[in-house]
Amino acid sequence: MTETSLRLDKWLWYARFFKTRSLATGLCNAGRLRLGGEIVSKAHRTVHPGDVLTFPQGRQIRVVKILALASRRGPAPEAQALYEDLSPPSKESRLPPEAVRDAVREPGTGRPTKRDRRALEKIRGGA
Repeated sequence: MTETSLRLDKWLWYARFFKTRSLATGLCNAGRLRLGGEIVSKAHRTVHPGDVLTFPQGRQIRVVKILALASRRGPAPEAQALYEDLSPPSKESRLPPEAVRDAVREPGTGRPTKRDRRALEKIRGGA
């Protein structure tokens, strides 16, 4: 690999954070991504190994450090070698196993009532 920099949207797509390059470009253009603490508003910004990216993905905020640049979009293990995840563990992963087990409904028990749904949301950490 001889490249020393790569477009931000391409890198996000190569690292498999987004399913399409268009989605990665949209996030960059919306100004919802930070590169080294600075808000990025253009997808053509270049990234280098050692840069730190902060962006929302789903319900969590991802903080990743770029370790390497890619020349193609490869399989998941290859993509995971491109970055180091600096994000704090998500709230869901800190639930005790018994809480997760209690939050699962048995198949065939029917639709949950409003009371059941509220109890499940409380266990899962929702509103």
